[in-house]
Amino acid sequence: MPPSKKTPAKCRAVIIDGVRTPFLRAFGAFTRMDTIALGAAAVRALLDKTGIKPEEIDSLVWGGAILPGSTPNVGREIVLDAGLPRTLEASTVSRACTSGFLAMTQAVAAIERGDAEVMIAGGGDSTSNAEVTMPPSFVHKMAPVAMSAKSGVMDYLGLLGKISIRKDLIPRRPSIRERTTGELMGESAERMAKIWGIPREEQDAFAAQSHARACAAIKSGRFAGEVIAVRTPDGAAIAADNIPREDATLEKLARLKAAFAKDGTLTAGNSSALTDGAGAVLIMSEEKARALGLQPLVAFRSWSYDAVDPADQLLIGPAISMPRALDRAGMTLKDVDLIDIHEAFAAQVLCVLRAMASDTFAKERGGRDKAAGEVNFADINVHGGSVALGHPFGGTGVRMLITAANELRKTGKSTALLGICAAGGQSLGAVIEVV
Repeated sequence: MPPSKKTPAKCRAVIIDGVRTPFLRAFGAFTRMDTIALGAAAVRALLDKTGIKPEEIDSLVWGGAILPGSTPNVGREIVLDAGLPRTLEASTVSRACTSGFLAMTQAVAAIERGDAEVMIAGGGDSTSNAEVTMPPSFVHKMAPVAMSAKSGVMDYLGLLGKISIRKDLIPRRPSIRERTTGELMGESAERMAKIWGIPREEQDAFAAQSHARACAAIKSGRFAGEVIAVRTPDGAAIAADNIPREDATLEKLARLKAAFAKDGTLTAGNSSALTDGAGAVLIMSEEKARALGLQPLVAFRSWSYDAVDPADQLLIGPAISMPRALDRAGMTLKDVDLIDIHEAFAAQVLCVLRAMASDTFAKERGGRDKAAGEVNFADINVHGGSVALGHPFGGTGVRMLITAANELRKTGKSTALLGICAAGGQSLGAVIEVV
């Protein structure tokens, strides 16, 4: 549940600061750094930046979508690798692309309940290190032999006549495919684009805007205070995102082939790329911040986690979650200074904006009497989004929060509305405010 308006001020949780690693295209410079290594790098940098003493931290909660099979509690491994006290408890949450945001709101809720005073929350993923699994048929045939202490050479030789190279030995390629429908996320976005009448030209225009704004932010040093330098195992120092393209013009984007359907409108240029990266934030009670002499950036005013049927419009959820977050905050779109929506695909963002302006959608799907209101895509994501910056699943929500919080501070504005879609038909909407 979102924070209550009646919560005493001294119990309010506040975000002090945050950092993130550069977001890099998968299978590049971060290939040899798994999700734990990326998370540990972000946490160490957060400690250095804020000056918080490790012994002040009560807990760490981490979000991720691609969890290692052998060490699924990534949060605990980050504690150990980052040099935090080995007695510090930690947990890991997974809610697809909203995982990092879930970690942050769980930390906020814990502090406001009085369970902790100081917490680190964050998220990230290493797409480069997604586990490549063998077909289930191979596992079913091999497991009885491999798991038995009585198995000998003849038992293993006997498997040779049962195993098919084509069916059993070719590894399964990881894909962002819905388990219940078998549909790729991009295929779902294609269907949504047809439902809402989003043409290819509009998607490419949005993608070009995202790249242009991200490149401008990097050039101006806008991300300098939040993106840390990371040293890779081979000694390279990586200090900047490498996905934004200055040459992502309308002309070049128009030449790209459809990625998910023969006659489709989604391309590699107007979709987010497979990405490696992580981010972390320091959260504490407002009373503790005052005691430590720390100036908070923002606090959560409200949030809403929701879900739709994956067989329907998989990525439309933010059009439900964002208005609900506004309602819970006692606000309307007109009260919001900034809007940031996760860009899994340009088409998905544009569909969400159409839905938020639809009275019919509001009544039939959102449980509201009327639409939240119209928003022009030129008025959102002022420093670009996931189409340009990349999308390391669990790390995206953390990036959005940090950038929005810093933007509010730098511009003297007060509130921001954030929205994220996620696999499984899930979504998140949240309102943050300057403290």
